[in-house]
Amino acid sequence: MSKKIVIDSGHGGEDNGASGNGIIEKDLTLKISKYMKQRFDELGIPNQMTRTEDVTLNPNDRVKKVLSFYGDGKDVIVLSNHINAGGGDGFEIVYALRNNDTLARKITQEIENTGQNVRKYYQRRLPSNSAKDYYYIIRETPNTEALLVEYGFLDSTGDDVSQLKNNYEELAEAVVKAVASYAGVPYTSQTDEYYTVAKGDSLWSIANKFNTTVANLKSLNNLSSNLLQIGQNLKISATKVDQPNEYYTVKKGDTLYSIASSNNLTVQELKDLNNLTSNNLSIGQSLLIKKMPKENTNVTTYTVKSGDTLYSIAKKYNTTVNAITTLNNLTSNTISIGQTLKIPVSTQNTNEKTYTVKSGDTLYSIARKYNTTVSDLINRNNLKTSNLSIGQKLIIPNNN
Repeated sequence: MSKKIVIDSGHGGEDNGASGNGIIEKDLTLKISKYMKQRFDELGIPNQMTRTEDVTLNPNDRVKKVLSFYGDGKDVIVLSNHINAGGGDGFEIVYALRNNDTLARKITQEIENTGQNVRKYYQRRLPSNSAKDYYYIIRETPNTEALLVEYGFLDSTGDDVSQLKNNYEELAEAVVKAVASYAGVPYTSQTDEYYTVAKGDSLWSIANKFNTTVANLKSLNNLSSNLLQIGQNLKISATKVDQPNEYYTVKKGDTLYSIASSNNLTVQELKDLNNLTSNNLSIGQSLLIKKMPKENTNVTTYTVKSGDTLYSIAKKYNTTVNAITTLNNLTSNTISIGQTLKIPVSTQNTNEKTYTVKSGDTLYSIARKYNTTVSDLINRNNLKTSNLSIGQKLIIPNNN
């Protein structure tokens, strides 16, 4: 059964949603949703948006619109995009009481790979009736697979504000990647770059330079003729197929031991990959059995001090909580003073390139240009912030 996506841009029109630090929720959710639609279109996944401009939708009208596209079926995924507020930090996602956590967990894992702090994926119940979902859009689309996605806190004292302003497309891309995997659709990353037309250039010479076709260049740039002007910017598109994470769906009679053995894993490795704290499984549960390879890493050690948390240590070493817990076989985020932890540290790669920062560059634009991620750039260059300066040298990770 092929999946269909309804993308809901939270709030809109007279309803601004949350606001602060130069961010208005309704505007950012619309940007995220438009980006998602473009990417789902490129991947060939049927999708619709509840709003494509700044209009007001009351909860009832919003639900009616959701159900008008593809009906109220189990093959419909509803992604309701929101920005959080209220003094927290990090990404979280709410999934329906009627659904398992497979898609929510996949999305959370991909978000964490971007470098964004992850709070939790969870279900929220209506206080007056614990058998019902808290959020109206989840509750009133009763047969769909509905999720409410909170990308970060716009009033965060951490790095959420920077993530939301500078990396919202990468966060949206993480959701797209997870949904594609869940839907069984081959995923290709978007890696647009631009070329400035120079004297003597023609569409044919530019197409040859970038291993594309004249027809593709004309389509990408909405050109109706072959005429070019010196200084004109042309979009050059290339795609790279990512090696996907591999998952296994639990069947009747399966145990962690049988699944681990058939996939050349130990039970502990399988539990670590999936953050499992017990050996209990449920039929239909999706288990990660192979993770997409990351850049090579060395390991250093760190002794826990008073006030430390896994999150603060991960930030200190430009890594993730998940990477530390996996490396140390931790089953919870609890650590104790004096405990020695192994910490992953990036290694040198002789095939890596260097890049000199130019005016207008951001970590996200550089990551897109070189088919890498903001998180990998930050980790590889030991950056403490996402701020760049003109002339700064960056090492570009080799993710091949």
